[in-house]
Amino acid sequence: MFDFAVFGSLFLTLFVIMDPPGITPIFLALTSGRPAKVQRRMAWQAVCVAFGVIAVFGICGQQILDYLHVSVPALMIAGGLLLLLIALDLLTGKTDEPKQTKDVNVALVPLGMPLLAGPGAIVSVILAVQKADGFSGQVSVWAAIAAMHVVLWVTMRYSLVIIRVIKDGGVVLVTRLAGMMLSAIAVQQIINGVLQVIHTS
Repeated sequence: MFDFAVFGSLFLTLFVIMDPPGITPIFLALTSGRPAKVQRRMAWQAVCVAFGVIAVFGICGQQILDYLHVSVPALMIAGGLLLLLIALDLLTGKTDEPKQTKDVNVALVPLGMPLLAGPGAIVSVILAVQKADGFSGQVSVWAAIAAMHVVLWVTMRYSLVIIRVIKDGGVVLVTRLAGMMLSAIAVQQIINGVLQVIHTS
């Protein structure tokens, strides 16, 4: 039997952590100035990368962290620092990377990871997989993960209509807003990691 309680619990948790509405301005800022076809491809690549990372950690995440002697707080702090670097580039308007390299990097980092498949989502999935009872529990967990990534793709895919409405001036405004939001997310993630280190010490 499909466990709707497990499905709903994990789906809502991932929705809050991954925040599809909140990712929209960041996605628009990072993909602005590119052809619509490239933007759609980047949305798909970002979701595929995020799903791949989540799947790997869902299957053997605890073993990976234990083998590398990496704690969850360390993962959170590292992800926060990476996001902060990206946020500073958005705030200052730096676009020095070659276009092809930039396209690949944006789809992989920071969109795929750590924005979508961040420490919070990874830890939630690891715990959900460990707690799931039997075959039905596992199916419910992976169905919630898949459904969340479908929602993320739909959100980013159809947010591209906004770019055609707000034009270049609006894109600059969205870029600065996204940089400010992303910097706040990054700092909060670092704070959460530091607090966990303090509580466990």
